[in-house]
Amino acid sequence: MLLAVPLAPLAGSVLAGIWGTAFGGNKIGRGGSHTLTILGVLIAFILSAITFNSVIFDGARFDQSIYTWMEIGGLKMEVGFLIDSITAMMMCVVTFVSLMVHIYTIGYMQEDDGYNRFFSYISLFTFSMLMLVMSNNLLQLFFGWEAVGLVSYLLIGFYYNKPSAIFANMKAFLVNRVGDFGFILGIGLIAAYTGTMNYGEIFAKLPEIQNTLLPGTGWLLVTVTAICLFIGAMGKSAQFPLHAWLPDSMEGPTPISALIHAATMVTAGIFMVSRMSPLYELSDTALSFILVIGSITALFMGVLGIIQNDIKRVIAYSTLSQLGYMTVALGASAYSVAVFHLMTHAFFKALLFLGAGSVIMGMHHNQDIRWMGGVRKYMPITWITFLLGNLALIGTPFFSGFYSKDAIIEAVHATNLPGAGFANFAVLAGVFITAFYSFRLYFIVFHGKERYDQNPDAHHDDHHAHDDHHGHGHDAKPHESPLVVTGPLMLLAIPSVVIGALALMPMLFGDFFKGVIHVDGAKHGAMAELAEKIHGWVPMALHGFTAAPFWLALAGVVVSYLFYMVKPEVPAAIKSAMQKIGVYQALEGKYGVDWVYENIFARGARAFGSFFWKVGDQAIIDGAIVNGSWKLIGRIGQWVRKLQSGYLYHYALVMLLGVFALMTYFVWLNK
Repeated sequence: MLLAVPLAPLAGSVLAGIWGTAFGGNKIGRGGSHTLTILGVLIAFILSAITFNSVIFDGARFDQSIYTWMEIGGLKMEVGFLIDSITAMMMCVVTFVSLMVHIYTIGYMQEDDGYNRFFSYISLFTFSMLMLVMSNNLLQLFFGWEAVGLVSYLLIGFYYNKPSAIFANMKAFLVNRVGDFGFILGIGLIAAYTGTMNYGEIFAKLPEIQNTLLPGTGWLLVTVTAICLFIGAMGKSAQFPLHAWLPDSMEGPTPISALIHAATMVTAGIFMVSRMSPLYELSDTALSFILVIGSITALFMGVLGIIQNDIKRVIAYSTLSQLGYMTVALGASAYSVAVFHLMTHAFFKALLFLGAGSVIMGMHHNQDIRWMGGVRKYMPITWITFLLGNLALIGTPFFSGFYSKDAIIEAVHATNLPGAGFANFAVLAGVFITAFYSFRLYFIVFHGKERYDQNPDAHHDDHHAHDDHHGHGHDAKPHESPLVVTGPLMLLAIPSVVIGALALMPMLFGDFFKGVIHVDGAKHGAMAELAEKIHGWVPMALHGFTAAPFWLALAGVVVSYLFYMVKPEVPAAIKSAMQKIGVYQALEGKYGVDWVYENIFARGARAFGSFFWKVGDQAIIDGAIVNGSWKLIGRIGQWVRKLQSGYLYHYALVMLLGVFALMTYFVWLNK
């Protein structure tokens, strides 16, 4: 049954990718492609739900090798499954969100020429993510890790004739390779010093190596290993400074924005660190590093969301900020809180991305929020579901995001690691910023004056057509999306509201993660302090109305309302003032990170490459070694040919001279 979970989406992907495309003669058509892929993901979701039920209520566990690939000495390279509470929860989240995205795609991509290919890709993505979360060893984790990166490359560059899409997918691929270099170094260190890549065996051997130093340094091996693994997470989960790929990935179709940025690829790093919690608990240095990186991402990426005008990019920067919150929780040793926020975020962020896609469809493929406004009366279902997602995102009491986000803030407040002061400021300031840019987006899009007919140059997304696919020009009135699009929105809205209250106590203070996530309570007391403060979902929500995060979020909503509904001239004046002192330009340039990558690393790499090509390849290898060797041999041959005259008396003379030289040598030796 467990094998069927990842293999069902893989089968759907293969069938749609071969017989649904020109490669296999397109024998099954559009209907066959979406039916087979949706059926595969549906089977995976049902089996995941059954597995979750068995794990949570029956105490079922599974940790077994399925297939041995090879053995090198004592190191086994295997494919195997580890099914426990964190795996079962991730399986359900991944398959449910993926199922919603598959159904939604029928409506969103209905006029697209790459319809069948897209379904094949997203099913393959689901298979890759399931293999990642179900693995019981680092080898299979790395396979799933790289596979989701590869498929995301295909999805981001789905419109391969569009230069910006090609640039974005290459950027995502290369930035993730930087992180993956650290990741594979960490895996290599674990394999070298423990002799295994199986999670259980690694954790059992950690006490033997916890005081081991990395040879030639004064650094603890566990610290170096933990940081190397986290560098991989920085790339995959888009942490500063390896975050630059994620906003540009908006070049892909909207459904994959929900799939990549909600429950799947970007949360892989959070899942990996939580899974490796026994290792991270041995190094306060690594935890402090994680805490600071997460804090920077949570605060500064949120600020960039304020100036965005593309509806998808606003939500993308929101994803970056929320991933920062999860990372901060990891650094505070509140792994269960990080995973809790991962789960709640998956639902409301998928809802927001798919809601944005519905708005884009209703606005005839315009993505620029400056040419929206008053959409609420035309798209009531999209409006209410988007509002629910926004309320969950900003941490409104009783909504799912409130429970996980407030728990993170409390956990950071309780930790005493170096960097905790800055982290505490960052997560609190981030509450105001999140509320401000989220409701800036909401008010501009759904309320106020209608501006859809004033767009001088319609900003189209994936489909780049000047007329809407449904037969309307871009200046026609907005319209509600079909049920195949709004249905997934309504289904995602339900857990976005209730899942936090339902899962709060079991996941944070019950036995949900018992034996799965390990925390050294003597050194890291954040979870113990949380247990003293939180006594149920109702008391927590009621107390939330009196706490600082609620008032900061409310202030963000009120300020955004005043700025964009009452006094729209104020943000324009602030923008003008910020431009005069260069702040706006710094924000628009994304703090210069892209500039550094493009002008220092990329150009530097090209300069070094050019140098090594001309000096190393052309001058030394081709010029000196390859061409130089044959030229030298040729010259020696020319000289030797002169000695081979063909005259017998020349050879006799040389022989006599040789005998004379030998006799002289031996006489000299005897003396």
